[in-house]
Amino acid sequence: MASASNRWWIHEDWLAVWLGLATLIVVPLGLRPALPAFKWASTTALGGLFNAANLQTSLILCAILFVMALPGALALGAKAGKFALGFLVVFALSWLAQLIAGNSTMAYWGIEYVIFALVLGLLFSNVIGCPAWLMEAVRTEYFIKSGLVIMGATILFQDIMEAGVLGMLQAVLVVVVVWYFSFWLCRRLKLDDEFSAMLSTAVSICGVSAAIAACGAIHGDRRRLSYVASVVLIVAVPMIVIQPWLIKTMGLSDVVGGAWLGGTLDTTGSVVAAGSLISETAMKMGTIVKFSQNVLIGVAAFLLSVWWSMKSGNGNQPKASARVIWERFPKFVIGFVAASLVFSFLVDPAVVKATKGTLTGLRTAWFALAFACIGLETKFTDLLTMENGRPFFAFLGAQTANVIWTLILAWLIFGGMFFAVPKI
Repeated sequence: MASASNRWWIHEDWLAVWLGLATLIVVPLGLRPALPAFKWASTTALGGLFNAANLQTSLILCAILFVMALPGALALGAKAGKFALGFLVVFALSWLAQLIAGNSTMAYWGIEYVIFALVLGLLFSNVIGCPAWLMEAVRTEYFIKSGLVIMGATILFQDIMEAGVLGMLQAVLVVVVVWYFSFWLCRRLKLDDEFSAMLSTAVSICGVSAAIAACGAIHGDRRRLSYVASVVLIVAVPMIVIQPWLIKTMGLSDVVGGAWLGGTLDTTGSVVAAGSLISETAMKMGTIVKFSQNVLIGVAAFLLSVWWSMKSGNGNQPKASARVIWERFPKFVIGFVAASLVFSFLVDPAVVKATKGTLTGLRTAWFALAFACIGLETKFTDLLTMENGRPFFAFLGAQTANVIWTLILAWLIFGGMFFAVPKI
């Protein structure tokens, strides 16, 4: 029998890579399952989502995801029967979360499906309780990392260039400065490196998606990930209203205002919502800048994983050697980067365009499953009492610094002082 070290291909990270890459092979080849509809604005429209066709589409998607996840789950020790039953419950919670988030009001305020998946999972685990058979399907890391590999195929080199040199310049300056300040502030408030890294990455890059990548890169605590995701989305709501009002009050141009929104609001949905309160130009500029920050997720995950692997262990354990760095390195990053490069340079652009919607939908499905799982394995008391509120104050302090620093950068870069104002 092969030793555990020789069976590297069934490590959770590699299993996620295999699942993600399998998706990225079959979808371009033509296997593109229909995705359920979730958008609705009235009770009549909501009732329409429960028609036979949409429910059938949902069940087919559930079956496809189950079949794709089953081999990896079995390799990780799950029992097939219990995993199947548990997967139905997890999928139902994730489906309901996406349905709630599909409401037009929720979309307008940028409240995303991840928070509803987390809340529904928390309610289920804390009110009903999670039997052992259900926990067989709670495979948070496996689902998250699979979604991240698929996500790589939607972040393309060509899009980075279209985002503009100025947008990328602001993104790099925001990410570097805000990340280091946030990390410093977290450590001053006596948060450990793990919590500090996840929170700093969320503040400086793009909120929930960045926090997910950071958690995977450092093998972080999923309860802390759920906390960071919740704080990101809660703080974003008042900012959607306050920032457009400040932009108008200060007399900022639409381009500068949009760049400020894109650099500070932590979800793309919230950027679009806030930008729409100003103008079409502000909304487009904000989206471009936010995308420029989004493309840095892979870079951040890679650097975080190397840094985390090189940290000293407990006691007198020396810093990791090159071999230990490789063993600890999250292999999903390899899948993420490979997917981005292949879809950027080797896949026909027409195929890339045709598959983007399907791949984005499948990525969302895996993320929704993952956050439902986080809720299922978390207790309310863990979130309410975590670190005596210090992470919340650290986030507010870091976000305040982010707002001020990004405003300065947006004014310098897009205000016409040093560079030509982009025509949006």
